[in-house]
Amino acid sequence: MPPKIKITKEEIVKTSIELIRKNGEQAVNARAIASLLNCSTQPIFFNFKNMDELLKESLICTYNIYLNFIKNEVESKKYPEYKAFGMAYVRFAKEEPQLFRFLFMRDRTGEDFLPTADFSASVELIMKANDITKEQAELLHLEMWTCVHGIAVMMATSFLALDWELISDILSDIYHGLQKKQLLGAKN
Repeated sequence: MPPKIKITKEEIVKTSIELIRKNGEQAVNARAIASLLNCSTQPIFFNFKNMDELLKESLICTYNIYLNFIKNEVESKKYPEYKAFGMAYVRFAKEEPQLFRFLFMRDRTGEDFLPTADFSASVELIMKANDITKEQAELLHLEMWTCVHGIAVMMATSFLALDWELISDILSDIYHGLQKKQLLGAKN
């Protein structure tokens, strides 16, 4: 009797992400994953107690894909580091629209907002660049992020096509305006 082929947890998550990448989160179900892996649904429910658990694991892996976008943008040295974070966010939305939607456009009702690695790193960069408190840097980053998110959503949904130079200029304008507001506010 030939040995059974074992489907790993990693293969299941990778397949889930591929389904999301192609057709969105709604495409993820046990049968679709099993079909792509040429197996029954049994390995899926052996590795995950339910589909919610699989989607949570898929979120973690998708976040790591996004962090790789940040890493690549920072390493390109095309932009200052904080700006590279914003450009990576928009690039992720443009190049991986379904993964962007899954990660950043899902209903988060009931979820606690815990600062993510990229949020915390952004706040640290702002604090160092502007010599301001953590609270001030968090506010500046939150205001900046809402603007960057708007641009990213437009890119992810093909609502508006902007070239990268214009996006870069917009991010600079927003940052410098918020920076000026924060620094003036810090002195009052």
